[in-house]
Amino acid sequence: MKESNSPHEDKRVQRSKNAILAVTYKLLTEAGIAGVSIDEVSRRSGVSKTTIYRHWTSRSALLMDACSKIGSVPVTPDTGTLKGDITELATGLVQQLKSARWAAVLPSIIDAAERDPELAQLHAKLHAGQMVPYFAVVEQAKKRGELAPGTNVSEFVASIVAPFFYRRWFTRQPLDGAFVNGVVDGLLTQLKRK
Repeated sequence: MKESNSPHEDKRVQRSKNAILAVTYKLLTEAGIAGVSIDEVSRRSGVSKTTIYRHWTSRSALLMDACSKIGSVPVTPDTGTLKGDITELATGLVQQLKSARWAAVLPSIIDAAERDPELAQLHAKLHAGQMVPYFAVVEQAKKRGELAPGTNVSEFVASIVAPFFYRRWFTRQPLDGAFVNGVVDGLLTQLKRK
């Protein structure tokens, strides 16, 4: 994949790239990855297919670039307590899961990643980036003595985020403050029992 925007790039080239990425992103939110084709991006953006391929060597490369802009990485909170940090992250995750773009795009990325190694790498990279703050708050909690030094960070992070994905895409029950508090309190109660 070629770099999206170089500071020395011609303004017309930047405008073309921005138009291509905007249309790709719009198509992603409308119909997921399956709804994005170079032909449709070209038609909607008014940019020729040859120009698109000049900047992105494949559909996957274009999708990777557009998907990398789906959501910003959450800020790592430091409320002073594990409960406060997890609650803040979980509340942010709920907002993302309620947004139309996440709801439309993320399942199609997961689905396409099963068949496309490039998209599988993209999915892994996007997910890893989104989870950085979760790993950070667990490490902060270890330093404060709220978690045992041997706590398995990956398992702990999965315990935080999994209920929200499950509720969003499987049970389709409401994602609200009461659910956030229930998940956080339940997780912390389990920790006390260990």
